[in-house]
Amino acid sequence: MQEAKTIDYNEKQVQIIETAERLFAAKGFEGTSVRDIAQEAGINIAMISYYFGSKEKLIEAIFAYRISYTRLTILNVINDEAMSPTEKLERIIDSYIDKMMKNQCFYRLMAQERSILEVQNISELIYDSKARNMEMVKKILQEGQKKGEFRKNIDVALLMATMIGTSNHFTSSQAFYRRYNNLKDMSDEDFQKYLKKKLGTYLKTLFKSLLTVQ
Repeated sequence: MQEAKTIDYNEKQVQIIETAERLFAAKGFEGTSVRDIAQEAGINIAMISYYFGSKEKLIEAIFAYRISYTRLTILNVINDEAMSPTEKLERIIDSYIDKMMKNQCFYRLMAQERSILEVQNISELIYDSKARNMEMVKKILQEGQKKGEFRKNIDVALLMATMIGTSNHFTSSQAFYRRYNNLKDMSDEDFQKYLKKKLGTYLKTLFKSLLTVQ
């Protein structure tokens, strides 16, 4: 059984990471200065240097911080022997949607991936994260195949791209979806709940049709 671990940042480091994440998502990496981050977080510039060293190291910390929780979620699901393979995939879908809705700034950063690939280590962090996540999901699929729940010859990369791409598009197009479906009078809180349920139901139904033995 694999051990699930996260990166252990203190409260002040998390505050700096979350502030920088918001600013990078809104203004871009190049358009955000260390001074901007310090002012927004209400701290001294020297504190950012002390904890992270540079703006480049800070954006690496953002990715490492968010990625570690994604890995933790999937590992915890894999290690839960009480769930069937189908239930594990459904739990991953729910967790991914919940994380994406709560951390929309980070996923806007992910959408800017090409513009930050030159930052030291970011491209490797992204590649390693995607590769590890796919390998863990592959284990769930293999478990389901052994139990006769899932069909053979499943393309894991396409399956993950379907989940991530659909969730990204759905989340980034909220304003359009709200207007198109005449939901402008719904409160923001209710609309977020509605989106999560709608997207989760859709992806689970889609995965079932793609994976289930006919």
